[in-house]
Amino acid sequence: MESLIVSLLIGAIAGWLAGQVVKGAGFGLVGNIIVGILGSVVAGWLLPKIGLFIGGGLIGAIINAAIGGVIVLLVLSFIRKNA
Repeated sequence: MESLIVSLLIGAIAGWLAGQVVKGAGFGLVGNIIVGILGSVVAGWLLPKIGLFIGGGLIGAIINAAIGGVIVLLVLSFIRKNA
């Protein structure tokens, strides 16, 4: 239960950070949590493939998820613009 709460908190922070970087693409609190969690999954898959390793711990998890969240938001805004 505790790890779920920590994951949601990391997702919320990372989603908010990603929303700040990609202006106009925020989705509110729940949307930002979802973007942060998706971003964490994307970053966990993509960053090691390109050889980028960010330190562990809570700060590293937030940074990784924020990078992935930015990627997710950019893809979503591209899809929204072209749809």
